[in-house]
Amino acid sequence: MKCPYCTKINNKVIDSRLGKDGRMIRRRRECLECGRRFTTYEKLEDILPMIVKKDGRREPFNRDKIISGIRNACQKRPISMTKIEDFVDSLEVYFQELGKKEVESPQIGEKVISKLKEWDEVAYVRFASVYKQFKDINEFMTELEGILRSKRAKEN
Repeated sequence: MKCPYCTKINNKVIDSRLGKDGRMIRRRRECLECGRRFTTYEKLEDILPMIVKKDGRREPFNRDKIISGIRNACQKRPISMTKIEDFVDSLEVYFQELGKKEVESPQIGEKVISKLKEWDEVAYVRFASVYKQFKDINEFMTELEGILRSKRAKEN
C-alpha cells in the first residue's frame, strides 16, 4: 500500500478492526519511510447482478443511484441517512444472495417502494409519483386513496 504522503510502499499495520456488519476491515498503518500514519479499508468485493432496465438496457448495480432516489424522496422527512444506507446495504446482500447475473429494475423499485411505504407516507408518495409514472391526476389520486384506506384500516 502506497503512503499517501511520500508514496513509498514500505509500511506496517499498527491496528486492524472489523468494520460495521463485519464486511470491512479498517487498518491503521505507519509509513516506514516518513513515519506518518494513515488509514486504509479492506472490503469484500461485491458480486452484484446487472440491472435490466424497462427499455432493455443493462447497467451495473449502482448503489449510489438507489441512495440518491431514496434520499430525494425522503428530503425534509424524519429518515436518517444511516437508515437509508443500512436499507441499501440489505438490498445489496439480498441481490447478491439471489445469485442471478441479471435482475429486472422493477424488482429493485418494488423493494424500495415497499420500504418507503413502511417508513413514511410522504416519502412513499414522492417515490411512487416517479417510479409508477402516473399518466394523470386520477391515477395519482387512486394511489393516495389506497394509502388513506390502509391507514384507516390500521387505525381500526
